[in-house]
Amino acid sequence: MAHAKSDIHHVTSDEQIEQVVSLALEIWTEHYTSIIGIEQVNYMLDKFQSNSVIKQQIDEGLHYFLLGNDKPMGYLALKVESQDLFVSKIYLLASFRNQGYGKLLMQFTENFGQENNCTQLKLTVNKYNLTTIKAYKKLGFTQKREVVFDIGNGYIMDDYEMVKPI
Repeated sequence: MAHAKSDIHHVTSDEQIEQVVSLALEIWTEHYTSIIGIEQVNYMLDKFQSNSVIKQQIDEGLHYFLLGNDKPMGYLALKVESQDLFVSKIYLLASFRNQGYGKLLMQFTENFGQENNCTQLKLTVNKYNLTTIKAYKKLGFTQKREVVFDIGNGYIMDDYEMVKPI
């Protein structure tokens, strides 16, 4: 299966934002329910991945990208923070995992970081998201520190910050 950078599209239209919202609902529900519970998943989707919030994030400098041409398979959200490129979101539908698409997204991310004069990638990952942590380590990320964010409504994000030089 050929993977190409041309399969990754910068999110600029309302239709593309709706595609991100739809992907987030499917991916987050499938992946995070067993880790944090459906109530927190629903709360986080509403707080971080609703149509209006994504529009606001884009206005504030977060770059969203969709993977796929006919039917989106996943999405990215990246933000330049001085010398760091913060990988806010990197998600694939379950049926497209372990097929090289994650590596394609990560290569795209590294290129985007280099084009924007960043020296490292930075991301946060739930401490109990063990499969994903293992994948990030395989891609060259190292665990830097533990971070806990109060996201309201009695919920926290209990994460590791991971970094990778580029």
